[in-house]
Amino acid sequence: MNRKKMLFIYNPRAGKAQIRSNLLDMIDVFTKAGYEVTAYPTQAKGDGIKAVTDRVAGFYDIVACSGGDGTLDEVVTGMMQCGEKLPVGYVPAGSTNDFAGSLHIPKNMAKAAEIIVSGRDFACDIGRFNSDFFVYIAAFGVFTDVSYETRQDVKNILGHMAYILEGMKRISNIQSYPMKVEAGSCKIEGDFIFGMITNSTSVGGFKRITGRYVQLDDGEFEVTLVKRPANPMELNIIMAALLNRNINTDLMYCFKASRLKITSEQEVAWTLDGEYGGKHTEVEIEDWKQALTIRVPDGPLPALEA
Repeated sequence: MNRKKMLFIYNPRAGKAQIRSNLLDMIDVFTKAGYEVTAYPTQAKGDGIKAVTDRVAGFYDIVACSGGDGTLDEVVTGMMQCGEKLPVGYVPAGSTNDFAGSLHIPKNMAKAAEIIVSGRDFACDIGRFNSDFFVYIAAFGVFTDVSYETRQDVKNILGHMAYILEGMKRISNIQSYPMKVEAGSCKIEGDFIFGMITNSTSVGGFKRITGRYVQLDDGEFEVTLVKRPANPMELNIIMAALLNRNINTDLMYCFKASRLKITSEQEVAWTLDGEYGGKHTEVEIEDWKQALTIRVPDGPLPALEA
């Protein structure tokens, strides 16, 4: 009998390092389902990309991964770079796991492993960011560097609050960025403190923040651009509007788009799926509709109300 071959990439440091205590159970689930498993623990940033691009072509039937959203991002980026169309399985083990929540993949690691071998394939959108890729969010501005500047041990202890506590230190010196945003016939110029291009029902663990009735396979992003507040009261209004998705058009722009071009006079630091995405004066962002196949629980995924 020819056994199916699985490459299992995992980050042993993600979340509270619970992968280590669940690793053998997950491999046991995969093996009992008829897979020959090659386990690959990442050691440094970029290892997930390299593992996929170096090993996948013509040898494996599926790539599974376990870690935070950054681990998933690396595996997906590797898959997009090597051009293979293998299904991806995901066992979330990070501090927030926004994308897994959007796909209804459970936090319980054994149950998530079962979905990889018994769930169905779902073709979801992937974002292209210049020559890079992202799974569910590209963002700039206030708070966006918190995720990649917060130490892993702090994330492990504090979870979602790590981002908030780190971000609160920066309120007094919020920077804004004059930008020109082009999305089809829509052209916007403004001074923005924050922007996010998303394909998810939550960001940083906060639901509803990306929009209502989000679909992960419709070929469109949800775009949010926050204008510079004139005073602390406006800043409070902005934060409440984001968390409750009670849009205030005087203070922000919210719309859907499949392609965007964003330019600025100064370099702007971006984050892709919570990882550093470099500094840019011009970015082109495109939704690659249904470009990735990922294993999800059986049953249809409705239009997801964030």
